[in-house]
Amino acid sequence: MSDQNCLFCKIVSGQIPATIIEKNDRVTAFNDITPQAPIHVLIIPNQHFTTMAQVAENDLKLVGEIIEMADKLAKQLGVQSYRTNINTGADAGQSVFHAHLHLLGGRAFAWPPG
Repeated sequence: MSDQNCLFCKIVSGQIPATIIEKNDRVTAFNDITPQAPIHVLIIPNQHFTTMAQVAENDLKLVGEIIEMADKLAKQLGVQSYRTNINTGADAGQSVFHAHLHLLGGRAFAWPPG
């Protein structure tokens, strides 16, 4: 199921170009167009969910597949230390309302994040 107006659904379907890093039947990973680190990959479910919380409510296995892909890609990209980030809702910084996980690496990160 997809949302015809969703930017990320359009990336999954190939309607909008993106630098796809990896894709399978359930998950797609692509480079963020406004990277916040040398490595900044977005990992999304191919099915439209508004938030990762909604993914967790409906398909816990899919949550695991998304995290597993993040770890696999970090290794493939040669990143030993990395940050994963999930923003849920506008006040938390979510700007595209299709569930996604940010994989960030290639530099040191401060704590707490902004």
